[in-house]
Amino acid sequence: MLRKIFFISMLPIISFGLCGCEFLRNHTPQDVFTGNWNKPENKEQGYQYYESNVPLLKQPSSIVVCRSHQCAPAHLSMSREYIYNSLLQLFDNNNYQKILICQADPQSHVCLENQVTLPIKVGIVPTNAYIDHAKITDVIVGRQGNSLNIILNYNLTYGGQTAECTPAQSLLFARKINHVILEDAGYNCKMTTIGMTNVKTVFAIDYIDLDYGYIGGYYSIGFSGPAYGGGNGYMILRLPKNAYPLSPALKAPKKAPQPSYMTGTYGTPTEETQTGNYASGVEVFPIPKK
Repeated sequence: MLRKIFFISMLPIISFGLCGCEFLRNHTPQDVFTGNWNKPENKEQGYQYYESNVPLLKQPSSIVVCRSHQCAPAHLSMSREYIYNSLLQLFDNNNYQKILICQADPQSHVCLENQVTLPIKVGIVPTNAYIDHAKITDVIVGRQGNSLNIILNYNLTYGGQTAECTPAQSLLFARKINHVILEDAGYNCKMTTIGMTNVKTVFAIDYIDLDYGYIGGYYSIGFSGPAYGGGNGYMILRLPKNAYPLSPALKAPKKAPQPSYMTGTYGTPTEETQTGNYASGVEVFPIPKK
């Protein structure tokens, strides 16, 4: 009886020794006792499971566009060129303006928080990074006619401090009617004293409101360097001006007032001026014949 109890107590130790170190790196003793052995075996995948625990960037199946206070899927009655031209007009109207960024609900497109919250680690200290707005400093039309080069200055704060960040050279690319991406090549932020942290952003657009200047979509923001981490979710860009032309009512230039001969300002009209040789306030004097 004692031998049987001793064998049962030694069974977990024997199983750990037979499984090897690779199993122990990807599983905890709690997983063995609970029988939860189906977690990712790859080390990199395991890090994403335990540390990130957020959904991957979602690619929208369709883009909803609102115009004249009516919303509909873009593929029903719009083209890729219309989406691109609308976004070009929207960003051009808001050049040198501040864009408000908020965490939002993907169904109702309502802001839940006044900023985007990103869990990061600064060195070994866990904290949160926040992005609440960005300023547009330049909008340039791409050569191929389906992209926009936009310079954005993000306002990034963490742990009660404001990071000093370089401008983000962003690319707004309209590949097709249901594929519009805003991404950047990465911008650097001074968050620690030992180096620069690189931040990369990908924003998949699925909602465009031309009446109020709202752009919604799924984002993925990652940090690499002395401060690392990031997160995914749904956010809305709120631009101060809409996508319609700033001066839609075109007016003809005002004409110069015609001189009045009744007041005697220009003297007595000559025969040629009475016959129509007077134009634009300039008198044409006849050349006398010899």
